[in-house]
Amino acid sequence: MDEALILDVGVHVFDPGIDEVEDDELDRTNFDIRRAEARYTPYLMADTLQRSGNWGVVRVIPGDRSVMDINVEGKLLLSNGEGMIIEVSVSDATGRHWYTKTYEEHISQYNYEPRQRQLHDPFQVIYNQIANDLLEYRQENVADESIRNIRTVAELRFAAEFAPEIYGDYLTTDEDGIRQVARLPAENDPNMARIREIRERDYLFVDTIQDYYATFVREMRGPYDAWREVSFQETLALEDAERSARRRFITGAAAIAGGIAAVGSNNAAAQTAGIVGVGAGAYLVRSGFDRSAEAEMHIAALQEIGESMNSEVAPKVIELEDRSIMLTGTVEEQYEQWQDILMEIYRTETGGL
Repeated sequence: MDEALILDVGVHVFDPGIDEVEDDELDRTNFDIRRAEARYTPYLMADTLQRSGNWGVVRVIPGDRSVMDINVEGKLLLSNGEGMIIEVSVSDATGRHWYTKTYEEHISQYNYEPRQRQLHDPFQVIYNQIANDLLEYRQENVADESIRNIRTVAELRFAAEFAPEIYGDYLTTDEDGIRQVARLPAENDPNMARIREIRERDYLFVDTIQDYYATFVREMRGPYDAWREVSFQETLALEDAERSARRRFITGAAAIAGGIAAVGSNNAAAQTAGIVGVGAGAYLVRSGFDRSAEAEMHIAALQEIGESMNSEVAPKVIELEDRSIMLTGTVEEQYEQWQDILMEIYRTETGGL
């Protein structure tokens, strides 16, 4: 295939969706695990896209400053071991929005069998669906000429980031926010040659970040799968406990109401039966509270499992021609620092022009 027709894909670190958690789900959602999933899930998506062979380089992108041909963003709406809901939004470098779609999958205990877990992630079907939809959209809606344009715009956007005084007017933006090529640099443009070298350095660093995500996913997979399996069982038990509690409350309340009505009658036998009914109803209501306490115990178990999970990032040392630089903080913070270093390198090489 013509390399000019191969699109590179950036899968951004997901939004953990913490702000989207419903009030009745707050006690069951461990935010630390959600934040870890926001790094774990995009790596599996990127890996699925890369293995499909339908795209160029597919990278997990920790920030917004790396310009890719295609950008895939996601938000976790549900993840409890039994079900997963992800909202995916896709756009290209021109700013054109391709589509937004919500993917939902619920699984069974079979997906956690050891042999199945060795073969693939329990929710691999979601990543396959996303990969299939992305390919289908490109094939049906993006012509070859549009692909070439997307790649050109991506390169000029990167150039304008580093040298706005030179390449700032090479792109225009229409009223819909779509970027269009106004003019192209000369084939022998020395500044563009430097920009391309800088971009290759950026890609190399992003590739090293992929090693971090791969290690993170590899180390997280064991405890995460264990957590998801227990979470799966706890979620089902929790739902069963809540259903049982609701049934007991409803039945107990009905028994009490009926008993009170009977006690108020003039029939002695009915009064006796009414007293028994009130007592039985009170027991059912009390047992409903007991089952709700059991539900709280399951919620506490879910939260306790995720306490030890974290995503610390070791400092990274970058060797440049004239010095060594240490990057610190989260992987996202390190990438921001790297972008600033690239800008400094470019300014130094061009004498500040």
